[in-house]
Amino acid sequence: MSATAGHADGVKSPAERLGVQPGMVVMEMGYDDDCDEELRDSVVDRCGSELVDEDSDEVVDVILFWWRDGDGDLVDALMEALGPLTDNGVVWLLTPKSGRDRHVEPSDISESAPPAGLQQTTSISAARDWAGARLVAPKAARSKR
Repeated sequence: MSATAGHADGVKSPAERLGVQPGMVVMEMGYDDDCDEELRDSVVDRCGSELVDEDSDEVVDVILFWWRDGDGDLVDALMEALGPLTDNGVVWLLTPKSGRDRHVEPSDISESAPPAGLQQTTSISAARDWAGARLVAPKAARSKR
């Protein structure tokens, strides 16, 4: 089935499920060879440009943040991710699904987001092997940034 046929049936692409819109600037953090290429390609197709590298100084609308158990301190990593993010930006924390190598417990995410200044709003199945947690700055915090 082509992507066009899927859209005609009301099926959203992976990028649409992440809320990526044409013209958005999307940064990728934590990329490795285990990342889901279909998801990445969908995001590039939807936003209309290549993903911005985590070393860039561009301001971005969305961050795709690939995170695995053992990658380090999640609170510190999330705080670092906030730097290039617009006030209304979104961090999609992508973690291996339950039963996959280096799975991250949902409680680790829910406990790490608030100290980093974020709150989790949604969880989705982002790709075959990856879960996605949508993290945003609380509205009160956004107005102070």
